Amino acid sequence: MFVPPGFSQNSVMTKLGRMVYYTADEKPWVDLDVPKSSDRKLVFLHAFGGGSSAYEWSKVYPAFAPDYQVLAPDLIGWGHSDHPAHSYQIEDYITTIIEFIENTYSIPTVAIASGLTAAFTIRAAIARPDLFKSLILVTPAALEEFGEDYKNSFSAQIIKIPMLDRLLYMTGVSTSFGIRSFLEQRQFARPERIYPEIVEAYLQSAQQFNAEYAALAFVRGDLSFDLSTYIPQLTVPTAIIWGQKSKYTGPDVGRRFAEMNPKAIRIFLHLDDVGFTPQLELPAVTIGLIRKFLPLLEQ
Repeated sequence: MFVPPGFSQNSVMTKLGRMVYYTADEKPWVDLDVPKSSDRKLVFLHAFGGGSSAYEWSKVYPAFAPDYQVLAPDLIGWGHSDHPAHSYQIEDYITTIIEFIENTYSIPTVAIASGLTAAFTIRAAIARPDLFKSLILVTPAALEEFGEDYKNSFSAQIIKIPMLDRLLYMTGVSTSFGIRSFLEQRQFARPERIYPEIVEAYLQSAQQFNAEYAALAFVRGDLSFDLSTYIPQLTVPTAIIWGQKSKYTGPDVGRRFAEMNPKAIRIFLHLDDVGFTPQLELPAVTIGLIRKFLPLLEQ
């Protein structure tokens, strides 16, 4: 229901388990008479939140299927990938991103990522710049930038209470009402842009067996860090898009990132009247911006 036409589900193995991804390998995208260039590859990486998955990019990545080899994975603990009962840590996801690219691409790729995953992708690119051609990042925030302490927030503290964390997840996250409330209050600038398919896609991901492990690790702050301490080490050409009404971290943080490392962060753009995920809220605009940035980052 949520996989775009012409895309199918595949998987690779990582140290934490099987990682599902979606790629265009059926009609109308595959035509034996029109071979696709092997050096034009894009990987789309979703953010974290209740019910996150590759669906987050599903209104964007089909637009690139005629010209690029596109892969959009569900990260471990999310979507249809494995959900091990695991105490997720920052290095788990940095390593998994590296493993995924190593196992699917033989050449440097363009990574398009959002939210906390975009922050992990920056660290993956610092550790393994040979794997990345360029980065296009939407709201790359790790929630502790420039001295902010997310771990002491009310949300993080209440989720640390044993038993209550699972109860809150079951009643406040993995329900239609909980998903819609999260999207309205935390992710979208304008609630009228949320339609039933979005809620249902997030709900199906949130209700996967053991889905609470990764989600609660995120809310507790186990995966948070100060990305600003890593920005000076970035060498891969990067563009950043930041929703003006992002509820987690405002665009001023992104501007400071760009000022810290203008050699690598070549483009910074904030979008008015959009929240944390412009790829869902304004997908056509997001597609246009990615198309604009791709050649600029190659110069």
